[in-house]
Amino acid sequence: MNNKTKQKIIKKFQTHKNDTGSTEVQIAILSKEIDELSAHLKKNIHDYSSRRGLFKKICQRKKLIKYLHKENIDSLYKIAQILKLKIAKSLKEELKDIMDLNKKNEEKRQAKIIEDEKYNKTE
Repeated sequence: MNNKTKQKIIKKFQTHKNDTGSTEVQIAILSKEIDELSAHLKKNIHDYSSRRGLFKKICQRKKLIKYLHKENIDSLYKIAQILKLKIAKSLKEELKDIMDLNKKNEEKRQAKIIEDEKYNKTE
């Protein structure tokens, strides 16, 4: 990958003006490198050293995705959609479940507040 391509990816995925190495940027760069190596290996089937490099990059991206999943699932979902990663579909369902759970917890909290107010008025 040349430097211009890398700079375009960094600009597209940076989280702030001077960001060059955030998790989002690293995942995007690795995805582009994985695509390029995959195309190379389709032409050169017996290039085992490049295959090993591809597996290393895939493993590194997987670790970064796992980290971002723990830290900021919304950001991971956005990146997965833009990069068209397979994980995007499962993340969409997971985010929906999280939103439903948050909504239920908020309703329970509101009901408890109302109940506490009623109890305090009767005293």
